[in-house]
Amino acid sequence: MRGVRLPRPLRLPRTVRGRRRAVQAVMIGACLALAPVTWMHTAADGRLRTTADVPAEDVAVVFGAGLWKGRPTPYLAHRLDAAAELYRSGKVKVLLVTGDNSRTEYDEPSAMRTYLAARGVPDDKVVSDYAGFDTWDSCVRAKKIFGVDRAVLVTQDFHVKRALALCAAAGVESYGVGVGEPHDATWYYGTTREIAAAGKAAAEAALRPDPHFLGDREDGVTKALAATPHPAR
Repeated sequence: MRGVRLPRPLRLPRTVRGRRRAVQAVMIGACLALAPVTWMHTAADGRLRTTADVPAEDVAVVFGAGLWKGRPTPYLAHRLDAAAELYRSGKVKVLLVTGDNSRTEYDEPSAMRTYLAARGVPDDKVVSDYAGFDTWDSCVRAKKIFGVDRAVLVTQDFHVKRALALCAAAGVESYGVGVGEPHDATWYYGTTREIAAAGKAAAEAALRPDPHFLGDREDGVTKALAATPHPAR
């Protein structure tokens, strides 16, 4: 067909030296691509726990995972169920729920708070971070705004390694509770997305940018810890 140029076939270098360099370039590229994922796994090494065996800490950070018609999505509900279990068992004293409230009609932290209240978590033991727009922002704000130095992180199993790595970079020493899910299309999407997000996470850990919104220091966590004592652990 005239006027249409077909792409030229890929040609390998003609010399042995050229082919060796091409192979080396491919290997270097693969290593660079996998480096962020390796970094996340290394940062999470020894930090993954269940709700039953996680060390006791004052605060659990619960990351947002979307709303559906104003209510937590199933994945977010499962995170909140795990957080409520941590509170009821005395593993943590306060829950810091962090999510997106960039629009008036979309309020993740308030929906999370309502869900927890329905499961027996006292309102004065829940603190809301309305500017946790992504994992890095949530970690930085937990440290700089709410004064959290140590925490249990609650999220899905495919996300928990990135959360641990980023919170460590933000100065929050933590253990992670990764909520397991059926390996359906949503789970595979989330797992694949984590590979793509690893590069961004590594850049954030290296460059340490300010979150989208920092604001003034808040004493919500301090007040919640000083409120009515939690039953003895």
